[in-house]
This record gives sequence, C-alpha cells and structure tokens, in this order.
Amino acid sequence: MAEKFSKYDAAEFLRTPEEIRQFLEIVFEENLDDHVVIANAIGAATRAHGMMKTARETGLTREGLYKSFSENGNPSFAAVLKVLKALGLGLKPVTIKKSARPRVAAE
Repeated sequence: MAEKFSKYDAAEFLRTPEEIRQFLEIVFEENLDDHVVIANAIGAATRAHGMMKTARETGLTREGLYKSFSENGNPSFAAVLKVLKALGLGLKPVTIKKSARPRVAAE
C-alpha cells in the first residue's frame, strides 16, 4: 500500500517575525542563484504573515500575491521589495565567497 504525503508548506511553521527573518536569511544564503526557490520562500513568508494583511500593507491584491509568489510565478522586483517591507525586512548587499561570484568576461 502506497503512503500518501501531504505537501509541505513552510508557512505552517513560521509563527513569528523572527522565524520568518531567519527562514528567508537561510533560503537567500543557500539559494542565491535560484530565483524560483527565493520567490517561493517569500511566498511562504507572506502566507505566514497573512495574505490579506500583506495585500493591505503593500497595495497589491491577494490574488496577485498568490500568483506572483507561486511555484510558477515571476514577481516583479517592486513586488518583492513591497512584500519584504511589509514583513519588516529589506535587502542588504553582502559580500559572497569568491568561488560563488559569477565570472565577468574580460574585455
């Protein structure tokens, strides 16, 4: 008999703003090159924060948030910034390990 598993949703386990911050920090650090994973993580954080609440705070629609931060979504940079601000977060450039930096072609 095959086992049935429910889909894991990180939003169910993110209860505080600090847990949301730590979750996103880890996801960003470990998935710097994967915009889909990062968008999905922001979506999970948004669901944990509350979609209606985030929609009110950002001026975006609840439906638009779900669509933008879904598995197949492609949120605009403006939407990312608005959602992060609603979560009480921002973006901060940090130095990455040299081996992780993309190579720039010599001219």
